[in-house]
Amino acid sequence: MKIISAPDYQSMSRKAANIISAQVILFPNSVLGLATGSTPIGVYNQLIDWYQKGDLDFSKVHSVNLDEYCDLPVEHEQSYRNYMDTNFFSHINISMKNTNVPNGLAKDINAECRRYDKVISDLDGIDLQLLGIGHTGHIGFNEPDEDFDKTTHCVKLKQKTIDANARFFASADEVPKYAITMGIKAIMQSKKLLLLANGTSKADILYRSLFGPITPKVPASILQLHNDVTIVADEEALAVIRAQCPDAIS
Repeated sequence: MKIISAPDYQSMSRKAANIISAQVILFPNSVLGLATGSTPIGVYNQLIDWYQKGDLDFSKVHSVNLDEYCDLPVEHEQSYRNYMDTNFFSHINISMKNTNVPNGLAKDINAECRRYDKVISDLDGIDLQLLGIGHTGHIGFNEPDEDFDKTTHCVKLKQKTIDANARFFASADEVPKYAITMGIKAIMQSKKLLLLANGTSKADILYRSLFGPITPKVPASILQLHNDVTIVADEEALAVIRAQCPDAIS
């Protein structure tokens, strides 16, 4: 596990984008696992900037997104397919047929979950998976539970997650209560993991995830078992780790 400190959000985004760009340059046909939310926006903006300058080529890249809300129309501004198209895909030369996001409108959700696992398997897994971390310690929408859910599945979102995502909607009542999420197995089988965290609200859960007990009650704690995980976080998110384990930070 490598923990990289950044002084602020912009620096965090640039350092994380450097890692992703190196992956794409060295391995043009990479399978990238992608994330949504407010945290990766800066990373996507930086990658778009480098693409527009001619430094990056995404034409052979495949992408697999972590999750999608259930029962939210694709054209809804808060659907994760719309998020990816608006904030990243439409600005680079990735082939849209090479991009994958779960179908939250599928009539048979269980069949959709099985289909998504097959998509990942048919791509021979994920080369680099980008992750954020939720206030509950969730990665993707793998919420605290009694067990680690291994495969793609439908999850009922915790109230804390709904409250955190309410800022993207007109009200908390409009936040979907269910989502499809990639399972822990696919995440952990990714060759490389890149976790981002920023802000003081993530400091405690980041410390618990990286240095606390490995437990499904803190889903991100499973990352301690991965052999190639890099965390890029700003100083606010690293406050507790710096106080408790200062030598762990690069």
